[in-house]
Amino acid sequence: MKLFKTRTARALGAGLLALAAPAALVAPAVPAAAAENQMDKAVKALRAISTMKANFTQIDRGGGQLTGKMTLKRPGKVRFEYQKDVPVLIVSDGSRLTMLDYEVSQKQVWPIKNSPLGALLQPDGDIAKYGTLMPTNHPDVTSIRIKDPEHPEYGTMTMIFERKASAPGGMQLAGWVAVDAQNKMTRIQLSGHRYGMDVSNGTFMFKDVSPRKKR
Repeated sequence: MKLFKTRTARALGAGLLALAAPAALVAPAVPAAAAENQMDKAVKALRAISTMKANFTQIDRGGGQLTGKMTLKRPGKVRFEYQKDVPVLIVSDGSRLTMLDYEVSQKQVWPIKNSPLGALLQPDGDIAKYGTLMPTNHPDVTSIRIKDPEHPEYGTMTMIFERKASAPGGMQLAGWVAVDAQNKMTRIQLSGHRYGMDVSNGTFMFKDVSPRKKR
């Protein structure tokens, strides 16, 4: 069971760092004026966040779930800390996104700009330049797909916002959906949002993995 959970957690890293949306997700375009208005609101809501903490639930295509805590500090910093029995940590220090797997002593590092998370961590340009508003069935829900057409290897991330008066900018990030090149889907749902607290930069430091001993 522990091995399964660890593999599932690794899928989050893969889902955040190397995604590609299948053609089946493409939906009819939203009228240009409405799309620009909703896009602007979503970008302003993200820019209005200084710090945020939330619980996250990660759901894979098979329905497997893991939980954890997310801490965000703009610009550029985020920490995904899984439940205690999953020895995987994902951290951005403002320029690099690092995934640490303490079980097998492995570390992977990517520039933020090469990750769909760049849209969350540095929304000033990413959403406005690479975002496409997707139709939803609810007037209080906004869905934005982020993809750089010149660099599909950077991946795709569909961000879901819900209208909420108490959230910065009047919109709250409810989560996102990632589909990788192998058509594996990972969904992240956020809950228990809290905003504006003091978050030390030390939160985004981490214990490095220990080198594996040679036999």
